[in-house]
Amino acid sequence: MKLRKLTALVATTALCAPMAFAADMADEMTIVSWGGAYSNSQIKAYNEPYAEKTGVKIINDESSAEAVAKLRAMDEAGNVTWDVVDVVAADAMRLCDEGLAMEIDPDEHLAPAPDGTSAEEDFGDLLVSDCFIPQIVYSTTFGYRTDLVGDTPPTSVCDVFDLEAYPGKRALEKRPINNMEWALLCDGVAKEEVYDVLETEEGQERALAKLDTIKDNVIWWSAGADTPQLLADGEVVMGSTYNGRLFSVIEEQDQPVAMLWDAQVFDLDGWIIPAGLSDERKARALDYIYFATDTQRLADQAKYISYGPARASSAPLVGQHAELGIDMAPHMPTDPENATNTFLYNYSFWADYRDDIDAKFQAWLAK
Repeated sequence: MKLRKLTALVATTALCAPMAFAADMADEMTIVSWGGAYSNSQIKAYNEPYAEKTGVKIINDESSAEAVAKLRAMDEAGNVTWDVVDVVAADAMRLCDEGLAMEIDPDEHLAPAPDGTSAEEDFGDLLVSDCFIPQIVYSTTFGYRTDLVGDTPPTSVCDVFDLEAYPGKRALEKRPINNMEWALLCDGVAKEEVYDVLETEEGQERALAKLDTIKDNVIWWSAGADTPQLLADGEVVMGSTYNGRLFSVIEEQDQPVAMLWDAQVFDLDGWIIPAGLSDERKARALDYIYFATDTQRLADQAKYISYGPARASSAPLVGQHAELGIDMAPHMPTDPENATNTFLYNYSFWADYRDDIDAKFQAWLAK
């Protein structure tokens, strides 16, 4: 470990990955992410500075929602066309277990903190998979139209299930994750027992039965930009999405929308490098990762979107929005005012049960 830390310290003066000297690097790369305000924050904080520094051509792809299925298909076809992919932690765990993502040694492949703290220590418990490089802490939560909820705005996530007090359409993601947890919480299951219940057939049916009570009033979304647009257009009274997307519609677009932080689901998002890349493409991907996940770059992303940087050393560097000039700290999901009742996402559970519950959820949707 001491030798690894020393190697990392020597690398602090470089802005390139340790692999960079070992091989010629590809002069073009495809970076896959989620689109919308989130991709824009990455383009501004990472991609444009990296392209300017290196001259590499970056192709931005917005297919992260289908990353697992597409990487499986690419692997089967023997033609991996992506170089760096942004995924949620549970998907990274699945891809790692299936051998579709390469393992990353944080102290070999990632930059140490400015004070010499190793990357492994700086990321800490957020290193939940050998193949996953954490980037942000975000939450999935609800936004609501302030002009459509009357004099008593919603204060509880369970208000989403109250069609009498808050009539109108809701927007929910077209997948079981988060929806199943919220359904059980609002059906009386204690927070600490949700995943014990959800791993049973009876618990899964119980969650779906709760969702049945609002199913006819739901518009199902697949892209993170969908709910903000539905809210802006007044097509839904409330809807779930990522807190950074809601920040954009509230602060940047000045729409009559407010946040419902209750039972926000904390999650991690970050990078994986697909397995099976050529030496040149792998060297380029590692070089980009080293650059894009250093302390300053992760803090820079928070200038554009309200997601907390995954490095401990980045948090003190979070300042004002690059264009609005507002303090970003109060808009983070981790801010004490926003985190009074959070729900901690269970990465291991969804890595184990995702495929089976996905199939059940999609069958329920089709009924």
